[in-house]
This record gives sequence, C-alpha cells and structure tokens, in this order.
Amino acid sequence: MTSQAPPVAIRRNILVVDDDERVREVVSWQLEAEGFSVDQAGDGPAALQSIATLPPDLMVLDLSLPGLGGLDVLRRVRQRSRLPVIVLSGRNGEMDRIVGLDLGADDYLVKPFSPEELAARVRSVLRRCAPARPDESADRPGGTASPELRIDAASREVTVDGTVIELTAKEFDLIAFLAGHPRHVFTRAQLLEHVWRSDPGWQCEATVTEHVHRLRHKVEPSPAHPRRLLTIRGVGYRWEPGT
Repeated sequence: MTSQAPPVAIRRNILVVDDDERVREVVSWQLEAEGFSVDQAGDGPAALQSIATLPPDLMVLDLSLPGLGGLDVLRRVRQRSRLPVIVLSGRNGEMDRIVGLDLGADDYLVKPFSPEELAARVRSVLRRCAPARPDESADRPGGTASPELRIDAASREVTVDGTVIELTAKEFDLIAFLAGHPRHVFTRAQLLEHVWRSDPGWQCEATVTEHVHRLRHKVEPSPAHPRRLLTIRGVGYRWEPGT
C-alpha cells in the first residue's frame, strides 16, 4: 500500500513596508523565523506595485513613507480590497490612531516596538480576518436587529433599509459578533478578546469605543440616541434586536 505524503503547509506571505531598511530587516527576520514568507517595500509606490503583482496575506505598513505616505497607501488599498493591515508608526497621537482605524487598519503598533509582539499581532490579525465558518453566521434568529437591518455573514454585508452599508473588516466583525449575542453585555476587554483576538495589554480599549462610535453613525437612525448598539454605562455594550 502506497503511503500518502503529508500535506504541504502553506506559508502566509507578509509585505513589510518601511523606508528604514534596518526596520524591514528586523521585522522580516522575526517573521521568517516564525514560518512566514516576507516581501519588502521601501516606499508607497513599491508597496502598491508589490500588492498588485503578488497580493500578500497581510501588510505591515509604516506611515512615514517618502513620496506616497502610509495613510495614502492604506486609503488606496481599502478602495480595492480587505487586505489585513497593521500600521507600524512612530506617531503615538490619538488622532493618528483614529485616522488609521478610520481608513481601515486592523491594528496599530507604535515604534519603538518588540519584533516578537509584532509577530504575535500578525498571527492574531490573520486569525480574526480568516473567513467565518458557515455555523458562525450572524444572520440567524437574534442575529439581526430588525427587518430594516440585516447582516449577511456569507457576503460580509450589512444592509439598512435595503441599502448596503460600507463597513471596514473590523466594523463588520464587531457588529456581527454583537448581533450574534443579542442582549448580552460585553465589556471592552471582552470585545478585544473575542473580536480583535487581542487584550488590553496589547491594544487600547479606546479602539472598541471608536469602532462603536463609527458603527452608530452607519447603522443607527439617530447616532446620538442609539436604539440598536447600546452603551451600558460603566460596563460595556449590548446589541438590542428587533428595534
């Protein structure tokens, strides 16, 4: 009886974009040591060309790039795809974080950084951006807020009054998770764990607050007086179905 060869493991490809060659080399060495394949780009145009030629599974993106800045690269990528992106930046201001998240970044890590932590975040983002299994569909009893709002896990689309609402990958993950657990109150730390697959030690809880704020402006008739995505003061957030 002929024995079958074991399946070949597929190496996930990471694109590291930074104008500092030393940073690219350190990050690449760490990721390759953990089993990833790595491509590098030193500026924005080279990053976009690399994505067009051989789309990676994830991009680590510096914001301070010559010629075409990192935010412009992120904006162009989001116009075309849901490629997971981790922003790696020397900018530590809250507004920079918010702008990066608004444009669709999946995580934000400030320099100086630990290569081991970056590798852990790469693994975490790849896990949470993996396609949902069929049994994880949010479009089930209790998974939709009302007939006017529907969540389709297969197409990763949310419709309000028949109109498809444009959401980032993480916004969809958050609304699908909350709608899949109606009337259950989750703390920000729990949402980081279940939706971001992270924890407050790695990622600021303000990330959750900002995503909730943006979701309300997209799915609530009156964001100032939400009736679907509710704040439970001093605790966290709850999804209220059927309203």
